[in-house]
Amino acid sequence: MGQVRETLAAEGAAAADGGAETPKPALSLPDKPSIAVLPFANLCPDPEQDYFADGMVEDIISGLSRSKSLFVIARHSTLAYKGRAIDVKQIGQELGVRYVLEGSVRKAGNRVRIAGQLIDAATGLNLWTDRFDSEIEDLFDLQDRLTSSVIGAISPRLERAEIERAQRQPTDNLQAYDYYLRAFASFFKFTEEASIEAIELAKTAREIDPEFARAYALGARCYVLRNVFDWITDEAHEHSEAARLARRAVELDPNDPSVLAMAGHALSQVAGEVEEGDALLVRAIKLDPNLVIARHWNGWSQLWLGRGDAAIEQFNIALRLNPLHPHGGANAQTGLAYAHFLADRHDDALACAAAAIRLIPIFPPAQFILAACHAASDRVGEARRICDRAMQLCPNKRIDAYTRRYRRRDDVEKLTQALRVAGMPE
Repeated sequence: MGQVRETLAAEGAAAADGGAETPKPALSLPDKPSIAVLPFANLCPDPEQDYFADGMVEDIISGLSRSKSLFVIARHSTLAYKGRAIDVKQIGQELGVRYVLEGSVRKAGNRVRIAGQLIDAATGLNLWTDRFDSEIEDLFDLQDRLTSSVIGAISPRLERAEIERAQRQPTDNLQAYDYYLRAFASFFKFTEEASIEAIELAKTAREIDPEFARAYALGARCYVLRNVFDWITDEAHEHSEAARLARRAVELDPNDPSVLAMAGHALSQVAGEVEEGDALLVRAIKLDPNLVIARHWNGWSQLWLGRGDAAIEQFNIALRLNPLHPHGGANAQTGLAYAHFLADRHDDALACAAAAIRLIPIFPPAQFILAACHAASDRVGEARRICDRAMQLCPNKRIDAYTRRYRRRDDVEKLTQALRVAGMPE
């Protein structure tokens, strides 16, 4: 899997660096106030503190997205603009949003300053500017004040409940929170070594604060990553640990949509408890309709439960919430390919698989469904060529790994037969 993770890391770096300079096609505006939070500048003397600035943005996005009256772009798409000087009107068009929030973070000793400005992307006018200073112990209050100010500036008539919903303190312990942010940063390096580091950092966060729900949920999510990329060394232990961490996270905070989403996906993907995981993902979406990871993972759980149309709906919403991130786009397009394949819409499935492969050329799940489509259309030679290439990347993959979660017998048989013809081992 070395080639796969190197490609994923390169794709992530391209997204962070901005990739190509060609403007993206304009997206239409949603039917409610829409906003993108750009990466905040790290004004700390130490560039290693980037994880802290990125973590602040993640939490600000999470707070804003809990307002059901707003449409909030996912962090991975806004990362495409990190370190780039781009006209805010272009950003608004490419992401399909009316408002853009820019800012900076300065952490010095025991003091933190967050500065922000809210811009109308259609006109380029600055609607609101402010800065917030606090001791590091009051960091969450500082985040709450910024989030509330942004919500109020966008729509002063939003109910107070919308603002209060955004103000959720994940932990009382700032040291635990710092380790959580470090684990989060390691997770998104998408390497085997970094996944182990993320597990250990999340474990340290839990040891410091044994009731820190998100640290448990992130630990479970790390095992999902290891499962997807065949990095698991002790399957029984890692699957059991993922389920334990997921259930403990939900027990600690059953009302945090991020916790519900990460736990739900771990239970569905790794523990094989698709129904239990799907219920958590559905609840996460009800609490936070902008949470792209919940939309994306609910698409997969709906697919495994035999609800193809519902899966397609969730994947399409995920693509709209996260329009620029190659990894997220490849996963969603791959999910759409499987949904269309199982509905015997092979041309649509081929188109979606091809779209996923354009985003990440050696993405194995997309390669396998592409091979299945060709096999089902009697293009056996092409199916076997594609499958052989994918098996070189994932030599341990077996048909059972791609069918075990499906609850409908017809879906299992259809996928099994196509992959068997394509040459995947049983």
